[in-house]
Amino acid sequence: MAHPLIIPMAAHVALTALLYVLLTVARAPAVWGLGRRVDGSNPWATIEPRIGANLSNQFEWPLFFHVACLILLQADSNRLALVLAWIFVAGRVLHSLVQILTGNVRLRGLVFTINFVAVLGLWAMVALNAV
Repeated sequence: MAHPLIIPMAAHVALTALLYVLLTVARAPAVWGLGRRVDGSNPWATIEPRIGANLSNQFEWPLFFHVACLILLQADSNRLALVLAWIFVAGRVLHSLVQILTGNVRLRGLVFTINFVAVLGLWAMVALNAV
């Protein structure tokens, strides 16, 4: 049976894959001419850079999430680790929605705090297991 931490890790990978699909769709009018407006413009032109920026974000702070989870997979992680992992994933989904759909930097910063604190909690567990 797979370790329970694998599922939130896979959920984050799925979110990242979904963002790749969205970015491909958003770029299709400019790259392949698919879905262009009658005037030739890209209907996704305003949202495409936000999707790209959010996709880049998935390879920054989340790196620390995945490393902590991999370390905790080897230790006797408890339910708290699993809860923190799911909080992280939920926070990443919210962060993506805010960044892509609103462009509200202040709100995005507040939502990012959810991810930040969850990963710090995971790393606290890693550090405590190392002692």
